[in-house]
Amino acid sequence: MDIQNIIQTISRGTTEIISVDALEKKLSASQKNKKPLRVKAGFDPTAPDIHLGHVVLLRKLRQFQDLGHQVFFLIGDFTAQIGDPTGRDQLRPKLDRKQIEKNAKTYKDQVFKILDPKKTEVVFNSEWLGKLSPYEVLELTKYSTVAQMLARADFKKRYEEKKEISILEFIYPLLQGYDSIHLKADIELGGSDQRFNLLMGRQLQEICDQAPQVVIMTPLLEGTDGVQKMSKSLGNYIGINEDPKEIFGKIMSITDELMYKYFEFLTDLDLVKIKTLHPKEAKLLLAQKIVEQFYDKDLAQKAKDNFEKTFSQGQTPDEILEYKLTNSTAEKLLDVLLSLKLVESKNEVRRLIKQGALSHDGEKISDENWPLKKGVLKLGKRRFLRLF
Repeated sequence: MDIQNIIQTISRGTTEIISVDALEKKLSASQKNKKPLRVKAGFDPTAPDIHLGHVVLLRKLRQFQDLGHQVFFLIGDFTAQIGDPTGRDQLRPKLDRKQIEKNAKTYKDQVFKILDPKKTEVVFNSEWLGKLSPYEVLELTKYSTVAQMLARADFKKRYEEKKEISILEFIYPLLQGYDSIHLKADIELGGSDQRFNLLMGRQLQEICDQAPQVVIMTPLLEGTDGVQKMSKSLGNYIGINEDPKEIFGKIMSITDELMYKYFEFLTDLDLVKIKTLHPKEAKLLLAQKIVEQFYDKDLAQKAKDNFEKTFSQGQTPDEILEYKLTNSTAEKLLDVLLSLKLVESKNEVRRLIKQGALSHDGEKISDENWPLKKGVLKLGKRRFLRLF
């Protein structure tokens, strides 16, 4: 494949590459010497679920794999115990080691929906950072200054607002940079909010007489609200392990403006051709293609058929969750919905009732103590439960 075409493919869906000239040289040298580039991306296992925000970067890793390069999926189990200060206005609580290990396992189980397991080396930075002596850690600190750290936007803001900044947080970017030295990374990928940490890797590699890595930054994808960065804590995320019908429905709920961003960052489809389609037709295509990435074409088609039947034709889906009533007066609506994991909390049910978004056979439910009876419950736009 022509180098310029490769760069064009890699550049799609990125916010910044430092630098394109260096990337071209590394790719050319790789082709000439028939030596794969070492491509690294780090993930702190601070949350167990991978969503479309992560997929933007993971797809970029997959592109490098398809081009024959070596990918390191780095799980920052050591650095997670410090906590990445990026974008935070206060010190993050230290994570429990058992929780980190649990989250790391979940990450590994999910990423191979996108990455090629045969071409992925999963590494944990505790393997080398945990072996550094106190002297070696102190040696690292001499390669950066307090002034350099305080020039960083999030640290600067916290300092001006007289909020605590731990010395430990200053060490985080140095350790991330050391990861690049240890792995001899030719390229590191990360979100655009990681710019400071990614550049620290380049700085430390040069000091250690390594060729500085090329830094490729991907955007922070907005969630389904179209405003804030996709995040499970904000409830605006689309998880790759969610039911195909749920993924499809969430994609269909986004704005047309956001849809075109999703096409650019989450698919390889021709954007010029996409913009010739009617927005509804385009969004159906987007939802189908995204579901296909994590499942298969048959399930994606079923999700599409289910959506059109439910929303375009106003019908109840054929395949919905069912619950057998016990005829006990002690059986409560809130408890049943929570036990079936249709909601995350009883307060969510109360919000749905308040918004008029909970109904039984088309009749709105206005009381959380509504007596259970046979029929179909509808929660919001995409959740159904058949009581029998």
